[in-house]
Amino acid sequence: MQAETKDHAELAAIFNKDEARVDWHDETLWWVRQKRDKAVHVLPEWETLRETASQIKNNVLSNLSEYLQQFEANAQANGIIIHWAADAAAHNAIVLELLLAKGIRKLVKSKSMLTEECHLNEHLESNGIEVIDSDLGERIVQLAKEPPSHIVLPCIHKKKEEIGDLFHTHLGTPKGNADPQFLTETARQHLREIFLTRRAALTGVNFAVAQTGEFVVCTNEGNADMGAHLADIHIASMGIEKIIPERKHLGVFLRLLTRSATGQPITTYSSHFAKPRQGKEIHIIIVDNGRTIQLGREDFRNSLKCIRCGACMNTCPVYRRSGGHSYHTAIAGPIGSILAPNLDMEKYADLPFASTLCGSCTNVCPVKIDIHQQLYKWRQVIVKNGYAPAAKKAAMQLMSHTLSSPAAYHTAGKAGRWALKYIPFAVNNKFNTWYRQRDMPEPPKQSFGEWYHKNRKKK
Repeated sequence: MQAETKDHAELAAIFNKDEARVDWHDETLWWVRQKRDKAVHVLPEWETLRETASQIKNNVLSNLSEYLQQFEANAQANGIIIHWAADAAAHNAIVLELLLAKGIRKLVKSKSMLTEECHLNEHLESNGIEVIDSDLGERIVQLAKEPPSHIVLPCIHKKKEEIGDLFHTHLGTPKGNADPQFLTETARQHLREIFLTRRAALTGVNFAVAQTGEFVVCTNEGNADMGAHLADIHIASMGIEKIIPERKHLGVFLRLLTRSATGQPITTYSSHFAKPRQGKEIHIIIVDNGRTIQLGREDFRNSLKCIRCGACMNTCPVYRRSGGHSYHTAIAGPIGSILAPNLDMEKYADLPFASTLCGSCTNVCPVKIDIHQQLYKWRQVIVKNGYAPAAKKAAMQLMSHTLSSPAAYHTAGKAGRWALKYIPFAVNNKFNTWYRQRDMPEPPKQSFGEWYHKNRKKK
């Protein structure tokens, strides 16, 4: 069966139908971006921190296999059980096997974009396992039967009234009550019962320390800790790029992470897991799922430095105005548009084009990933591999011919100015995709070339 082809522009058009929501989404994320700027500017050493983190990650990517083996040996010495998964299917199979071996049918899970990437929830639920997401934002989108639309703020696209309706339907709150404090308390009581009754908990991994074999999970709600500490078995899903060499490097990344994500000085909970308590088990699943392929792509390997802060999404003018679901991949926004084509170039061929290439994403990236340059390079790779739409290829070939021929360029310019002036309906119509979201410019009376020649003659 042929996979359904989705397109960012078409999905964004659905989001854009509600202009009030688009404005609100745009302003909310820009507010987060401004919080980030304020938090950053109080640190004179901010750029030094960014450069240090970037160099640490360069070292990790150049010695990844050694650090992973060091981490495995030290974690096993601590009593942690290590599993290796080549892809999403292997990861999901390991989680299912661990649960079934213990006779466990209910799992509580904290935020993990890797499990979203692997579609773990769907796999477990199809095998009779109930999964409850414990991060409040993720629980809300789970009740709505939606994927997260943002990696740090999963339900940022929903208003409090919509959340009130969801809680009324699923948790029995009074209809019409959208008071944030009341809804938060309701979620707290709802999740408390989940934490107390689940024998298995799954968390993500923000950082894994090769030197000590420990790993760190960062949350603002403490939900990962509640799940992991109360369960008999703690499963941690970790991408191979989460390694850092030494514990002292944590200070660099913890200072960068939350300032970039939400403008906070530090995450509320940065919990270290080094060894299982007596009678308990900790399992870590180290997942590749295409990351070694990306590591081998010289132009794109820097994307593996990503620490999943979401700063590039908050600043991206396209993401802020098109919503996270228009990216049809687990990780939306600029960084996701680099990572997704690595997994399936044809399926995600549209995403590198969902950018203005303004460079704002690169400017805010805490580990100095050249995001907009990689998006530009992906466009070239996708076109060379034949995955660009036929209409876009024809338009680009026409544009290439026009811009490379002075005669064609001047003729096209004159024709365009004449059409805009005398037959604007030929341009301002629904068949012009550029016009749909924009106002056409006022046609100039003359081109720059005409103005230049005219004024030179005067001199």
